[in-house]
Amino acid sequence: QVQLVESGGGLVQAGGSLRLSCAASGRTYSVYAMGWFRQAPGKEREFVAASTWIGGSAYYADSVKGRFTISRDNAKNTMYLQMNSLKPEDTAVYYCAAKPARTTGYDYWGQGTQVTVSS
Repeated sequence: QVQLVESGGGLVQAGGSLRLSCAASGRTYSVYAMGWFRQAPGKEREFVAASTWIGGSAYYADSVKGRFTISRDNAKNTMYLQMNSLKPEDTAVYYCAAKPARTTGYDYWGQGTQVTVSS
């Protein structure tokens, strides 16, 4: 099993920045890709960004492209989401997730970290 723990959320003014971290433990060798998702009150969970663990191919939702950057530190088994130029509509609970190799979905999820952007 893979355990994921997010951190780095908080309150920030519009235009500010935050960096989220997701530390993975357990059977991390089985992870093929990791991603970030978010869910605002009353809305469905949506995809934000993802990266393959080896190779670092990155993918972004249109709503965050150019503002957010996903990265990882292989030695620390940690994924990061650098969020710049934050907008109030970015306010949500952010979740990291891990995709095992040879699967199509994200099977492991963190507990979430709250990001609140004030106007």
